[in-house]
Amino acid sequence: MIPDWFIALSPVVQALLATLFTWGVTALGAAFVFFFKTINRKVLDSMLGFAAGVMIAASFWSLLAPAIEMTEQAGGTPWVPATVGFLAGGAFLFGIDKIIPHLHLNLPPEKAEGIHTSWHRSILLVMAITLHNIPEGMAVGVAFGALADGDVGGSTLGAAVALALGIGLQNFPEGVSVAVPLRREGFSRFKSFWYGQLSGFVEPIAGVLGAWAVIAIKPLLPYALSFAAGAMIFVVVEELIPESQSDENTDIATIGAMLGFAVMMMLDVALG
Repeated sequence: MIPDWFIALSPVVQALLATLFTWGVTALGAAFVFFFKTINRKVLDSMLGFAAGVMIAASFWSLLAPAIEMTEQAGGTPWVPATVGFLAGGAFLFGIDKIIPHLHLNLPPEKAEGIHTSWHRSILLVMAITLHNIPEGMAVGVAFGALADGDVGGSTLGAAVALALGIGLQNFPEGVSVAVPLRREGFSRFKSFWYGQLSGFVEPIAGVLGAWAVIAIKPLLPYALSFAAGAMIFVVVEELIPESQSDENTDIATIGAMLGFAVMMMLDVALG
């Protein structure tokens, strides 16, 4: 049951609170280092798989499907905004991926991507997760911004809340996957936690900007929803799935992805 006080808020404020929640779950994952210095690789791979499943399900159920339905209701060609926005979102992440220096989990420093830099490995790891969080925050913001004109095209407050909950759930392993390697490399518990939670700070910023943009330019809404979906799928295929499958725990990671998809689908159908 969504509280009445939350329902009464403007979509931008709702987006801010929702993305503050997703940031908070990232911080909760990063707090793992206050109790443990390492994490079992099977557990980590299952959590990364779970995160991938959540993001795949959210991309369709919470973003692409409403975009298609909105376009149909408006009398447009339903596949155009979905296709254009989806590919544009992937292209956007591809471009950022080639520009901003970052390092994927479990790779040596020489495998860092983006513009060459002398940044420390720890900063590159934080940047990798921060890049993930841009489309996640944007997706939540756009979902709430879509409610400015009421529940249209399958975009409902329940669906937006479900998306925020799903993104929050999959942010836990992201916080862990930044903080634990930093702790293993000799950082103090507090520094490891600080950098881990800092990777999620971009989500409230992206969320508020996403909500504001679709309210200000309403015709862009189906494109914006699809754009966020494309950006999230890029992250899943380019990093989360390969990382979860890079060790010998492929079955565990795959089961995690199936469970993540099922949980996100259940949340969206039940609340949306």
